[in-house]
Amino acid sequence: MSGSSTNGPTAGGSVTGSGASERLGRLLGGDETAWLIDRARRRLEQGRPLTGTVTLTTATPAQRRAAEALLGRRAGAGSSLSVSLDEVDRILRVGGIAADGLREAVIRLRGPIRDLTGEKATRAADWKRAFAKLDALISERPELSGWRSWLESTGLVRRLATTAGEARTLLDRLSTVLERLPSPGTRLGRLAAETCADAHALDEGRPLATLALSAARALSGLPYASEGGADARRSAWAAVGVHLDDLSSFVLCLGLPGDDRSPTGRVLSAAGAAGEPCVLTLRQLLRHDTPLRANLVRICENPIVVAAAADELGASCPPLVCGGGRPSAAVWRLLDLLAAGGATFAYHGDFDWGGIAIAAAVHERAGFLPWRFDAASYRAVPSSAPLSGQVRPTPWDPELSVAMERRGVRVEEELVLPELVADLKLRTSS
Repeated sequence: MSGSSTNGPTAGGSVTGSGASERLGRLLGGDETAWLIDRARRRLEQGRPLTGTVTLTTATPAQRRAAEALLGRRAGAGSSLSVSLDEVDRILRVGGIAADGLREAVIRLRGPIRDLTGEKATRAADWKRAFAKLDALISERPELSGWRSWLESTGLVRRLATTAGEARTLLDRLSTVLERLPSPGTRLGRLAAETCADAHALDEGRPLATLALSAARALSGLPYASEGGADARRSAWAAVGVHLDDLSSFVLCLGLPGDDRSPTGRVLSAAGAAGEPCVLTLRQLLRHDTPLRANLVRICENPIVVAAAADELGASCPPLVCGGGRPSAAVWRLLDLLAAGGATFAYHGDFDWGGIAIAAAVHERAGFLPWRFDAASYRAVPSSAPLSGQVRPTPWDPELSVAMERRGVRVEEELVLPELVADLKLRTSS
């Protein structure tokens, strides 16, 4: 740069404080050099050195003139403008404008430099602490490891909690809820009150409820993302034993013996005498505190079996319970009451991986003999419907899962409806 100034270097090579500030403002404080200061500041915030060249691809004439005034020479030609940060740093130091060079100039013009790398590391540490309790729980619950990865990949927690501190509170509560799951026969409000000191913490739409419901689905082998709708929500909670209320959870049955000693017993007696299916709510079953007496109780997955049995057999139908897909809290309660009364169970369901998962849950809790629900029965039914989903074990007949994986078709319960009804009729006549 040429020309003299009363604010230029003194004979000793330094500039007065006010003169240095004025000159710094003229050289780098205007709009035309803002891009250069912005680039330098960004590098400092990222922990990178102020070396090398920065380029402005579409420079205006005013920006080029400002760069030339700073460098004291022409700054090239064309539309782009390149400036050496090393050269700017040297000019500021030698000219006595900023003793510590470009770094000092950036701070004087724009304020303190943020440590973005350090801030990022701090945020990462904060978020890791937010997940600490949940991760400790998952280390002991490997069935939730896939769900934990899904949480990370979808960013669901970060959408529900704006800060790591909020997330830590949310996830700590979630961990407390998960420690209680599965929780057979528990009302949702009670679970929320006992784990979160807030009976509404798991109400639909609350952040904790969103996370807890996805975890419940994971524990039940369902897709982590909610399908939406009250029925899907009710089913997901029911799969881990939790019911939304005593009346929305129910079980369909036919031919269960009743008695005249209790309200539930009288309901069963009346339905049995009429040969009609009976719907029992969880409320009724929770208030029935004595075992229900029966010998062999057959369990089906779909209501159509109960309807067909009622049409064909009416009042002569032997004990039959419908799981209705994933068993509700009412289903579990009824099976528990029957088991306490000495009943044994025989089970049939859909030959698909969802049906196998349902059957496995029933087998684990109540035990059963397969009712046309083994490998030989599966192979005997014609079907061309493709089988999809995750392969699952069949502990009541290990060969069944092997046969299903090899054959690769699904067989819905409706396809063997005549055989199932025939079995019930044979049981009646025997």
